[in-house]
Amino acid sequence: MTTIPAISLRNTVWLTTALVLVAAPHVERLPLWLSVLAGAMCVWRLYLARTRLALPARWLLVAIVMASAAAIYLNYRTLFGRDAGVALLVLMISLKLLETRTQRDGMVLAFIGYFLVITNFFYTQSIPTALYLLACVWFITAAMIGLQYTREPAGYRAQLRHQLRTSAIMLAQSVPLMVVFFVLFPRVQGPLWGMPSDAFAGVTGLSDSMSPGTINQLVFSDDVALRAEFTGAVPPPTKLYWRGPVMLDFDGLTWTAPPRPFLNRVDLERRANPVRYSVTVEPHNRRWLFALDMPGTLPPRASITPDYLLLSHMPVTSRMRYDLSSYLDYEFGANSNEFMLQRALQLPRGFNPRTLELGRQLRSRHGDNEAIMNASLTLFREQKFIYTLEPPLLGRHSVDEFIFNTRQGFCEHFSSAFVVLMRAAGVPARVVTGYLGGEYNPLGNYLIVRQSDAHAWAEVWIENRGWVRIDPTNSVSPARAEGGLAAALPDSALLPRRARSGGNALMHQLALTLDSLANTWNQTVLGYNLESQRALLYRAGFDGDTMRTLAMLLIIATIVATLILALVTLTQRRRTREPVLAEYRKFCEKMAQAGITRGDAEGPRDFATRIAKTRPEFASAAGEITRLYVSLRYGHDQENKNQYLIKLQQYVKAFSA
Repeated sequence: MTTIPAISLRNTVWLTTALVLVAAPHVERLPLWLSVLAGAMCVWRLYLARTRLALPARWLLVAIVMASAAAIYLNYRTLFGRDAGVALLVLMISLKLLETRTQRDGMVLAFIGYFLVITNFFYTQSIPTALYLLACVWFITAAMIGLQYTREPAGYRAQLRHQLRTSAIMLAQSVPLMVVFFVLFPRVQGPLWGMPSDAFAGVTGLSDSMSPGTINQLVFSDDVALRAEFTGAVPPPTKLYWRGPVMLDFDGLTWTAPPRPFLNRVDLERRANPVRYSVTVEPHNRRWLFALDMPGTLPPRASITPDYLLLSHMPVTSRMRYDLSSYLDYEFGANSNEFMLQRALQLPRGFNPRTLELGRQLRSRHGDNEAIMNASLTLFREQKFIYTLEPPLLGRHSVDEFIFNTRQGFCEHFSSAFVVLMRAAGVPARVVTGYLGGEYNPLGNYLIVRQSDAHAWAEVWIENRGWVRIDPTNSVSPARAEGGLAAALPDSALLPRRARSGGNALMHQLALTLDSLANTWNQTVLGYNLESQRALLYRAGFDGDTMRTLAMLLIIATIVATLILALVTLTQRRRTREPVLAEYRKFCEKMAQAGITRGDAEGPRDFATRIAKTRPEFASAAGEITRLYVSLRYGHDQENKNQYLIKLQQYVKAFSA
């Protein structure tokens, strides 16, 4: 019966280090107690390996599993899902390390480590993450190579270099097959398996409701909301209104977007100045898609509401790219039905009596809707309202307090107060949320729209014109639309680093360069979907049955890549062995001239032993030549290969029988 070798101290250190490196990015996401517990078990295992003490009893490990699993359940209220699942996996790996006795156990643990690598992509798929995890895979593979040694090679540094170099060569050899499978493996509509529901719990973005403080919290986020690449010139900043959820219902404090029917076509009543562009929207776990006011086309697998909000057929849980055209000069909604207009006039009872009275006064003074709208904008412009990220708290009559008392607020305060005032005066109005502006990146010729660009504005219904976009914030701070958020706020205002104008030009250029690289990565790698695959095949001259074509190409490309890789590997080995074999054959020929011929089945060491017994005067030289030959042909120390080969050539040349 074959005995499975026990895992050595050196391999235990390798394996533990590899697993710690893979689990390290999860530390900030795990409960502190779990990170401490997992780290303590790793240290414990290294201590036991160093002192050669017995591993903990099975009952103790079971007790730790039960107690820790219960604690994870209490922390996450479940043992399933992304966060709880990752926490449980980290716990189980650290416990498995404590019962790893043999090299076979080490191999199992290394394979689990590969799976732990994948879990990091549940949280981020950026270039730095990919590079870091590639390094982790390199290290795990090196640890697996070390587990294959039946005996420990001499020299820790030599082994370290050999394992890392061999691991790098293996990963490099896998690149052709990786590229083949990435390009040709059939893509399907949607994922092969769904992400757990908690995978999108922490995403940042707009909501289907708005209350004071909702949007100005997004201002402190540097996260990218979308990127847009225009076919022609980028429109001026004052035209960059990225339309999102439309709020129609108001309960006195919060605006909400009601469910609306879907339309399968765009029906603008007048359109001019079209712009064409592509949008790459980041996952936000909602169905809405962002477009410049006003979208003139529909992306694939999307619909549009009567409010002109684009909706995807499925929630946007992964990065999505779509092509659009929009009209910067448009009219729509002049023939809106009476029910919709009446709904755009509703206000809750018992709220904001002073604003209601002001609205009645505006109606009695001015008469038509457009005059009332202009008078209200004049009110905001002349009454010294202040645009700020830190407005005072508002009470039950929030609009009254804002208009008549505090007069300090962010865009949601101005848009909400304006729409309430319009409705109080009998003018149909609603709140629109989305993003305003963006930062142009000349390196990639695209626009970066961040969460800090979140904005709210209003739409007012005017007879014979329909719904008209009105941004009351512009009446108070025109610089918001023209120069961005930083231009509208004082230098002392707290803003995210990338939203602040000025600063270090070199760092800003570096940030744009990194974003351009990230955008290229998103488009070419993460954004490689079924449509991209079909387009690639079409450009390559393939058409027709996509799945059958892909299967055929995948098989052919895999066979070709494997054959090329095998040929290159065999050629390299032959080139490495040929000089060594040639020198040893010269030695054997010299011994044959001396009357000692090596047998066909005689090993090098046996041949050296026979030489020493038959011709003792050749024993020293034959022994050294044989040692160098065996080391070069079968040894682990590849670092000194060239040096050993030179010595072998010198010994053979000097040998004379």
